[in-house]
Order: sequence, then structure tokens, then C-alpha cells
Amino acid sequence: MARSPRTDPRRALEALEAEVVSCVRCPRLVAYRTEVARVRRKQFRDQVYWGRPVPGFGDPCARLLVVGLAPAAHGGNRTGRIFTGDRSGDWLFEALHRFGFANQPFSHHRDDGLELRGAYVTAAVRCAPPANKPTREELENCRPYLVRELELLRGVRIVVALGKIAWDAYFAARAAACRPVPKPRPKFAHGARVDLGDVLLLGSYHPSQQNTFTGKLTRRAFHAIFARVRRSLGERRLDRSRGLR
Repeated sequence: MARSPRTDPRRALEALEAEVVSCVRCPRLVAYRTEVARVRRKQFRDQVYWGRPVPGFGDPCARLLVVGLAPAAHGGNRTGRIFTGDRSGDWLFEALHRFGFANQPFSHHRDDGLELRGAYVTAAVRCAPPANKPTREELENCRPYLVRELELLRGVRIVVALGKIAWDAYFAARAAACRPVPKPRPKFAHGARVDLGDVLLLGSYHPSQQNTFTGKLTRRAFHAIFARVRRSLGERRLDRSRGLR
């Protein structure tokens, strides 16, 4: 029997996407993303910017959820897809492809053929914030969207939080979704690992230019996170087959 639109995760995620794209909750972010789209960066002057909130995307049956900070002003805010068209995305999608979660190692625009396999990518904030620093109120305004994604992506077994803001946003969304949160709340660190029962949470430095250009985050250290994801998913599949989970 076909699922109804109410219970079909793909249709529910499409409905959530439409809701995100039309959001105007944060006046500061609306003004900033619109101005960036109007002025544009020199090398993108011939392009029409998206200039709206950017929804999450990926496989509705994802086992891996990646949570970032927010769309880049000249990345997702330009292309309309999170982590697409910027250097952070170059790092992320190369890693996802290397470890079997994407069909290609790059993402330049929304129609470039990228498909995520077993993974879903989202963010704590859906609009590009000035200086990449959303306010507490803006994070709270966006939180219901992440909560809805947690509810709809029922197959997720591992979450990778890219940076402290994403780490904190994920815990806040868990609490809002009435899922257990440890007390005291675990601290963020690159390579941090927290077994929350229903999911395994891993922390990684964000692959921003600030981190990658300075060497704070290396390819090797970033790949190690996704190698751990792949190993952990394999271990969980094995455990279930033995009736242990």
C-alpha cells in the first residue's frame, strides 16, 4: 500500500523544504541575504543568486546526518543548495564521495547531478548570516526546522556536527524533540564521540577556509571522521544481524 503524503518522508521533506524557502522570521538575515544576492561577488556577477533560505537535502532514508552552521553568502546563498559552490562544500562532498555517501566528489550548482546515498546534509541556520555568526534568536527561530528533520529522518544512526554551533544546535533540537540529552551536555571537540542510544554523535571542525587554510583541520583529520562513520555503520549492521540491537 502506498504511503500517504502525511507519512511519506520524501513528501514530508519536500513540504518542509517549501516552508523553509519561504521563511522570513529573521529580519537581519532577510536583509543580509537579499543584499548579498543583489550586489553579488565580482566573479559571480553574471549569475542570478538564490538569495533565500536554503533547505537541507539528501536521501530521505539517510543513516548519516551531517549538520553544518549555515549557507555561505556566496555559496549556498548563491546556488540554493547547502555546501554547494564553496570551498567548504569541496571538502565535504569529496569526503562523502570517498566514503560512499555521494555519487560524485564535487558540487558546483543545484543541477550538477550530485546525489547523496544514505546521507542527508542540513544546517543550524538556513540563511547566510553576516560574518557567519547567527544570533541566539536566529538559531532559535531556525530550530523547529532541524527538529522536523530529526523526526522525519527516522533511519539516521550517526550524526556528524561540523563545528561547535552545529553541535550545540543538534543537542538543542534533540531536547526540543523530547529525545534524551546527557547532563552535563558533552563538550564539542574534533573527534568527540557521544553514544546517545538512538544515534552516535561525532564532532568535527567545520571545513571552513579559516580552519583548512590555517591547518587547524587537515584532510587526513576530516577523512578520519567519515572513516569512523563508515566503520560504525558497518558495526551496527552486523550487530542488528546478530540480534544485539
